Amino acid sequence: MSNYMPTLKQLQYLVALKEHEHFGKAADSCYVTQSTLSAGIRELESLIGVTLVERTRRVVRFTALGDQIVEKAHRVLREAEELSAIAEASGKPLTGELRMSVIPTIAPFLLPRLLPRLRADRPELKLYLREETTQAGIESLRHGNVDCVLLALPFPTGEVDSEILFQDRLYVAFPRDDPRDPPEWIGPDMIDETKLLLLEDGHCLKDHALAACNRPELRASATMMGTSLHTLVQMVDNGLGVTMLPEMAITGGILDHTHITARPLQSERACRDIALIWRKNSPREKEFRLLAEILRAAETPPLNHGEASPL
Repeated sequence: MSNYMPTLKQLQYLVALKEHEHFGKAADSCYVTQSTLSAGIRELESLIGVTLVERTRRVVRFTALGDQIVEKAHRVLREAEELSAIAEASGKPLTGELRMSVIPTIAPFLLPRLLPRLRADRPELKLYLREETTQAGIESLRHGNVDCVLLALPFPTGEVDSEILFQDRLYVAFPRDDPRDPPEWIGPDMIDETKLLLLEDGHCLKDHALAACNRPELRASATMMGTSLHTLVQMVDNGLGVTMLPEMAITGGILDHTHITARPLQSERACRDIALIWRKNSPREKEFRLLAEILRAAETPPLNHGEASPL
């Protein structure tokens, strides 16, 4: 192998191709033409003297060495970004670009309250949002695709720094024609496992809901088919079952114009912790902790648990 040093641009092209597994999509993500991206990767292969990508008409397949170099490229690009972050952090906090991943069970309900406040208080901040599941967000953070992640704990996040923002209580949502008159609080034993509707695998809220109930038969019998909380609400409103919703979704108006009754779940683990996480020892730590304070301030007051729904 030669002593040629790859450019950051070439490494960006290689990482994008690995992520998208498609030359056209990778080029779009890098804001270049497909021919430019392909030529950059070929030049990299030529100058270091090895094949990194096997190309066919239908498949993009990385060689074993190509996978190793991609993993190293993630680290190099992340370190390069942190060089500029050190300079940015020395100036006015929360200015310039910041990329944040947000999970789908938080984004539609907290961001409408957060974004106007950020625009007013931090007009020089350019916040780029990426909605993705918890595991995908953690991978994006690890690979340097985002700077921080807004998610719900508990969840295995690996080596990160974090700030717990607030607790988000879980509620049980019933259809209008449910034969029972829901009491003020719902115990886990009151949930019919044959009627419980939950989000699909990949959404941490499903695991939080099941853990809060601590009933193994719920995991075995619940129907896990919802692609979003809004889908679950529509299913419950049409009498197809019951579900569990986070308080921020209810205060955010997800039950408006429905006939659903929601009651808080009575359990020691009936809350999820909303948190902001970032890479350990990041030079922008002070900025992230400041952002956490702004996120806390965006929280709305909790529901009055004693009031009846519909909400």
